[in-house]
Amino acid sequence: MELSHDVALVLFEWLTQREEEDWADLPFTHRGELGALLQLAGALERTLVETIDPRYSELLAAARERLAPAVGPEDP
Repeated sequence: MELSHDVALVLFEWLTQREEEDWADLPFTHRGELGALLQLAGALERTLVETIDPRYSELLAAARERLAPAVGPEDP
């Protein structure tokens, strides 16, 4: 599987936020799905140098902005 760097960064942040919230309100059918998400987060963290960059928030915001047009315009 290949992901763009922006996708990897935004997905890592989303997974990290869900994990910090103890996966609250995240629907799943089996605990194995959470295990898969944890492994994915770990794999992403190992490939991303941004996770230790002091500009992490800025880099994440820029990646989110570049990806946002893929879902169309925001609702007014």
